[in-house]
Amino acid sequence: MNKTLSLNESIFDLVSRDPEVMDIMLELGFRDIAKPGMLQTAGRIMTLAKGIKLKKIDIDTVKQTFLRHGFIIQE
Repeated sequence: MNKTLSLNESIFDLVSRDPEVMDIMLELGFRDIAKPGMLQTAGRIMTLAKGIKLKKIDIDTVKQTFLRHGFIIQE
């Protein structure tokens, strides 16, 4: 069964609801989110959509990676 994520939800909320999201984001290259305190500060205002744009990561790559881990991304 797939889990659903929203591109416009804060990364803090996504990771709080499902800690596996952190590992997937690290796999995608979001290395800064693992820094101490980053999730609790920037993660509260940063959304997955903003992070994808900031890191210039292809949205299809993000969707496919999350799908491989059992997540569906809603836009």
